[in-house]
Amino acid sequence: MTLEAPPVAVPVDEPPPGPPSRALELVVRTAGVLVAVLAAVLTAFLEIFLSPLRVGGVPIGVAVPAAVVANVAISWFAVTTVGRRWALAPPWAVWTLIMFFAAGLRTTEGDYLISGDDWVALVTILVGSLTFAVFTYRMILKAPPVTKR
Repeated sequence: MTLEAPPVAVPVDEPPPGPPSRALELVVRTAGVLVAVLAAVLTAFLEIFLSPLRVGGVPIGVAVPAAVVANVAISWFAVTTVGRRWALAPPWAVWTLIMFFAAGLRTTEGDYLISGDDWVALVTILVGSLTFAVFTYRMILKAPPVTKR
């Protein structure tokens, strides 16, 4: 007595799944840029508020590594989601503009969000923008993928 497996029904009329539609691809790319810009706004404000953080009167500089980690993550997300190198430019521009406005505008009380003697905030602006620049430079140096014809 031999046991045979029951026959498996294979649908013949269903074509294999095709590539996603152009509309869906456009929606995902647009959402990717918007999420990257929103993340840049949120992390810029977080880093501004972290820059005056002190322990025992000594600035601890936690905003600087936060800027590096956040900006690398935002850069990677933007380029990966959109699939184009230009996707890095909008979050970089928004992050840098927020930092420059925070350094140059006064509050209603007459204070600056980032003062000229706050070395942590100034280094955060420098290192944060350089993080975007280095990520861009590394993308430029990397050879584009080879496509088979």
